[in-house]
Amino acid sequence: MQQILVSGMRSTGKLHLGHYLGVIDNWVKLQNEYDSYFFVADWHALTTKYDKTEDLKQNIVDVVADWLACGLDPEKSTIYLQSLIPEIAEFHLYLSMITPQNWVERDPTLKDMAKILRTKDEANNQISYGLMGYPVLMTADIMMFNADYVPVGIDQVAHVELTRDIVRRFNNIYKTDFFKEPQPKLNNCSLICGLDGNKMGKSFNNDIKISDTAEVTAKKVMSAITDRSRLRKDDLGHPDDCEVAFKYWNIFGTEEEVTNIRTECEKGLRGCAQCKRELGAKINEKFAEIREKRAYYETHVDEVKDIIATGSAKARKVAHANLEKIREIIKMY
Repeated sequence: MQQILVSGMRSTGKLHLGHYLGVIDNWVKLQNEYDSYFFVADWHALTTKYDKTEDLKQNIVDVVADWLACGLDPEKSTIYLQSLIPEIAEFHLYLSMITPQNWVERDPTLKDMAKILRTKDEANNQISYGLMGYPVLMTADIMMFNADYVPVGIDQVAHVELTRDIVRRFNNIYKTDFFKEPQPKLNNCSLICGLDGNKMGKSFNNDIKISDTAEVTAKKVMSAITDRSRLRKDDLGHPDDCEVAFKYWNIFGTEEEVTNIRTECEKGLRGCAQCKRELGAKINEKFAEIREKRAYYETHVDEVKDIIATGSAKARKVAHANLEKIREIIKMY
């Protein structure tokens, strides 16, 4: 029997290259090795976007369409929508009863989200009850399928540790060994910054989307920050001081290309505009096949919805069976 792997992504709409490099590319590989469950976390999206739900349904479809275009296969993995598994909500309630408040408050994911919320324009933004319970809901997502592994970046390991703490507490309180302690499976992925050198994000308007056209991508890449000390094309360049473009070459270029670009830049033989034009072409080449598939799903939305419905039904069957055991362990009526 394959070991179980669970991971999810908030329903934020069309995804960008950071999502692909940091998460999806890894998922595509892992689906061949594990009994994989990948979910769209629409409940999680409501913890901070509870008053902005007009695009929620479309955002869910867009996320799954991007996943499918990038290579997630519903025949190899279970793709589902969090809110179509009500068992998770009930289980979250049980876990909230046994989780100490200070365990939740120290979770870095919650701290980061609270910080983002407080930097919004509204001066009186408060942390909601739902946001406070965010780490426990994430734990319920993982434990619902009794995961062996959770693929995460190094900055998310602390949350898996919280899940492990709650697993141990549950097993200890109810004198059971039903739940396994999930292990973090670290991503060995390329991190990509935004076009302005900061973290790539939709809200920062500095991203390149997986579904962007070749023309849009080329235009966006031309806005990327380079070596600020270079004023003319034939100035000697400093690739290591190039804030965005050379970092992108390190991700998308071959070793030979990167070596040549470094040499030409340092000798003043390569201008930043030329470099970015070639970089845009390189990125477009990399994502050409993915974007062709993405365009297909754009015009075959019913297929995407069917995949969500089928995967959710499959996931709910597993969740229901596990919840029956959980209720029995807790000794619910």
